This record gives sequence, C-alpha cells and structure tokens, in this order.
Amino acid sequence: MTRDNAERRDFPLAYLITIRSFGTWLHGDETPSVDRHGFNVYDTPRRPQNVKLAGVMQSKMLTAPVVFSGEQCKIIEDAIKEVCRYRKYHLSAVNARTNHAHAVVSAHCRPEAIADAFKSYSTRRLREAQLISPTIHPWARGRSRRYLWKPQHVARAIEYVRFGQGEDIPSFDD
Repeated sequence: MTRDNAERRDFPLAYLITIRSFGTWLHGDETPSVDRHGFNVYDTPRRPQNVKLAGVMQSKMLTAPVVFSGEQCKIIEDAIKEVCRYRKYHLSAVNARTNHAHAVVSAHCRPEAIADAFKSYSTRRLREAQLISPTIHPWARGRSRRYLWKPQHVARAIEYVRFGQGEDIPSFDD
C-alpha cells in the first residue's frame, strides 16, 4: 500500500493500546508522562520528573496503588482475548504486567472504546475470581493508544509487546 492510500484510510492497520493500573505511574515520578498541561503535543518532550508534583499526586490518592500478581495478569490477558473474540477485533499480541497491559489490536473503531472494554472486562473477571474486592478500581484514568499505519509499525509493536517489556516504546514515525 502506498503512503497516499495509508493516509486515506479511516482506521490504521492496528493500535498499540496500553492500560495502566491505578496509582503505579504518577505525573512527576521518574517515568516521563503526558498530561493536558502542555505535555501531550505530538513529537514534543514528555513531562520530566518532578518530585514535588509526584508527592502532590501521591497525597491525593485515596487507595493504595494496584499491583497485579501473576494470576491476575493471566486473567487480564484472557479478558482482553475475550473482548477481541466477542467484538471480532484482531488481536496480534497481548501482555499483562504487574502495573499495565499492552495489546496490539486491529479494529474498525476508535481505540478509546477498545481500551475501555479491556478495562471493564478484566475488572469483571478479576472480581468474579475474587482477586480484587468490589470496592477496588484497578485501572488508572485514561489510556495510551498509538496508531499503527504501516506494516513495519505493527511488526515493531508486536515485537515490543511480546519481547520488549522494560525497554522504551519504539518509534512509529518512520
């Protein structure tokens, strides 16, 4: 497919969707982040570490951070697979970690609805398994979504999700 055809598509080939557990990645901590205060502009630096901001964010938390066990990660992955089967999305890769989950998924809809379904299905399944209490909200607000327009971007995202945890997210700009 030529670049012109890719630009005319309504939806990308796939999305790299990341959902994070509650309280494990705060604005201002050591992990760069984006926010609505000027640090969410394409191809610009992310919010750098800010100990004071991280302290304020932590002081506003009403519950402890949510860290998933291996058993919980398996349930989250199964729930994401269930969403994809039920909604007929194509799931290329999924990896649930102690504080987040990644999925590379193709669908003819916006990624926000996909990520929200991942969160709701996995929360329901975790509660059914009695691995979180009914009062715990395990997911942070929002989600990260990368639009993957080219086959090489999809391949990089799949490799990252399967084998590259702990490394920086690869670039999907070239």
